[in-house]
Amino acid sequence: MVVGLGPGNRDSFTPEALAAIAAAQVVAGYHTYLELIPDLLQDKEIIATAMRGEVERARQAVELAAAGKTVAVVSSGDPGIYGMAGIIMEVAEGRVPVKVIPGITAASAAAASLGAPLMNDFAVISLSDLLTPWETMLKRLEAAAAGDFVIVLYNPRSHGRPDHIKTAREIMLKYKSPTTPVGIVRKARRGEETRILTTLQDMLAYDIDMLTTVVIGNSQTKVIDQYMVTPRGYRL
Repeated sequence: MVVGLGPGNRDSFTPEALAAIAAAQVVAGYHTYLELIPDLLQDKEIIATAMRGEVERARQAVELAAAGKTVAVVSSGDPGIYGMAGIIMEVAEGRVPVKVIPGITAASAAAASLGAPLMNDFAVISLSDLLTPWETMLKRLEAAAAGDFVIVLYNPRSHGRPDHIKTAREIMLKYKSPTTPVGIVRKARRGEETRILTTLQDMLAYDIDMLTTVVIGNSQTKVIDQYMVTPRGYRL
């Protein structure tokens, strides 16, 4: 099982996710995610790896599952969205059945805090070039901006790539108005959430890091009572 923990706060866990973890003999995950559920790990075998230990984690989990153990691999957000589901399936290659248990992804969590910015077509793009070439991401940013999508940016800025968000904004400004609404949500639904509503022109004046989700509106997105709203197209 590959289990989505959502944003991390217990209220956002689904009953299915809680049941899967309870039923598991082995729980595997990035140590930061395991620290969210210490009370659920009693009497269980634990596989904890650091960041960038995804391949090792997946291999260990699949080997234990192949040996007959019930294994839950936990992933933040939704495991099928920048999570562990894909790599588990690649490593398993049909040796063991894999069940994916969805969770609330950062785009949904941030959007809920901002209002209703994702009511029409949108694109989600990660600015981490650890696994995807930067040149590919530039093409995707260009295409999404040209298509007038609402754009959600994951992993927008880190110490190793402080300027990717600046480049992304420059591409957005080629196709979007400087007054386009932008929402910046840090630690969405984690108990320490901060929410900023600004514009494409001014967005870089605010702190943005790896714990931040950035939502950039389309040409129809507007602000109503301090909330972002992208009209679905209903006649009012």
